[in-house]
Amino acid sequence: MTMVAAAMALGASGVGAYQLAPVPAETSAHWREIAWPFPRDGWPAGRAFRCDGACDGAELYVRAKLGFCNCDRGVADDDEVDRVADLDLISPRFAATAPGDPLRVDELEGRARHYDLDMPDGARHAATGIALSRRCDLMVAVVQGAGEARTMQRAAIEFLQTQEMKRWVVAALDGR
Repeated sequence: MTMVAAAMALGASGVGAYQLAPVPAETSAHWREIAWPFPRDGWPAGRAFRCDGACDGAELYVRAKLGFCNCDRGVADDDEVDRVADLDLISPRFAATAPGDPLRVDELEGRARHYDLDMPDGARHAATGIALSRRCDLMVAVVQGAGEARTMQRAAIEFLQTQEMKRWVVAALDGR
């Protein structure tokens, strides 16, 4: 009922209202939702979060890319993570620091890979690109910040495994 009222009040679609819904307390301990910071492109906007806890201001960007995955192989290699993980939205200057690792988050499987980002303001950030597939669809995420890449990755994956985020990912991959 709240989402319907929000959609009517804001003139937003049901999907937009769902994306604007507040994050429950269980997921706000360290991560708080912020506005999607990137311009429109060929994919729907996702959700963005900032960590105010142990991950020292890291930001996490998550979105679905429907029909954008090899239906038979899923996310098969690091080149695919490089192509789909939205790192180029943060900075056009990014470089992988090592080969990626297989990753499973709930029913989604894929890969995670660490990068160095040269930020537009001259700062250097660490990032982890994550690409996970379900059938022919992708869930991509990037966590980036001034902290250590593995620490930020652990915090992001822990957050992605919360019930609220799992529900949102399933809804986004189902096109809702």
